[in-house]
Amino acid sequence: MVRRQRAMEDLEMSASQPSAHFWADKRVLVTGHTGFKGSWLVMLLRRLGASSVTGISLPPTTSPNLYSLADIDRICDSHFCDIRDLDQFKALVRTAAPDVVFHLAAQPLVRASYRDPVATFATNVMGTVNVLESLRDLCGVKVAVMITTDKVYDNHEWSWPYRESDALGGHDPYSASKACSEMVINSYRDAFLASQGVRLASARAGNVIGGGDWSEDRLLPDAVRAWLAGRAVTIRHPRAIRPWQHVLDPLAGYVVLAERLWETPTLAGAFNFGPQTSEAATVGEVLALAQRSFGTGEVIHSENNELHEAGRLSLETAKTRELLGVQPRWGLRTSVARTMHWYRLQAEGTAAAVLCEADISAWEAGP
Repeated sequence: MVRRQRAMEDLEMSASQPSAHFWADKRVLVTGHTGFKGSWLVMLLRRLGASSVTGISLPPTTSPNLYSLADIDRICDSHFCDIRDLDQFKALVRTAAPDVVFHLAAQPLVRASYRDPVATFATNVMGTVNVLESLRDLCGVKVAVMITTDKVYDNHEWSWPYRESDALGGHDPYSASKACSEMVINSYRDAFLASQGVRLASARAGNVIGGGDWSEDRLLPDAVRAWLAGRAVTIRHPRAIRPWQHVLDPLAGYVVLAERLWETPTLAGAFNFGPQTSEAATVGEVLALAQRSFGTGEVIHSENNELHEAGRLSLETAKTRELLGVQPRWGLRTSVARTMHWYRLQAEGTAAAVLCEADISAWEAGP
């Protein structure tokens, strides 16, 4: 057991990390830079020394939000634009003249997709079309990484994890819209961008946690809001299983994927990013870890489950490990502990940017 643990630690330490040398002369475009993951990605790219980072997104949708608290507009060329507006978006992309594109802009919430399916499909499907259409005949762009979700798979509640070659589908509008966007990505790759020399990939990440997310209907943000206000948090599906991971693990994976695509065009395709299969955990288990790390908090189990949500979902990440050398550096306990530590210190007055930089430094130092 000890030998196995040491072998796993050695493997984690030897896994690929983003290369500052690669990014030193790269112009990067990030869509969705005002969101939780987008803000973290801008900070990571600037830390790596990207020569310029342009962000295109709607204004932040929550208050508070990481974009404002971490002054993201000071470290990138920030533009507010709806990706459904092709003409305006295309003009901004041409001005940015990126070498590498990360597309994160989306309507990212399952329950919100039930309330407004039309906007969800318009943003997630036609928004993806507009991003890819803007790259057609664009000089200089070499790599585009399109961020979708682990929920693109036709979920049969299987006990085994989904592979990139498994069938796509989606019961709720969010999942279905993201599965559709995967088909759009494949079509643009085959019909247009491959012959143009653009290396196009999709990245399917699991449930991402980390400091600075204040979205609605997400487990840890809901818990933090409730506990800081002295209220109980209500959870709907305590036995639902998800592939939880700290935000820095998939973001670093996206960055490494872009580096590898630049070097090896044949890697263009879909990649899963998630925790070790054994680290998939229930909502109840994650919340118990969060309570322990936060030091307080009451939980109420709700019977209000009128909207369908998958009960079990996990990802097979062998392709990502073997072809990219990428795997998570932080396990579930560390990811939850650092997330709750971030929120606690931020509530006590520590600057969000300082907390993010501390997490990035700790992640770089290893597991």
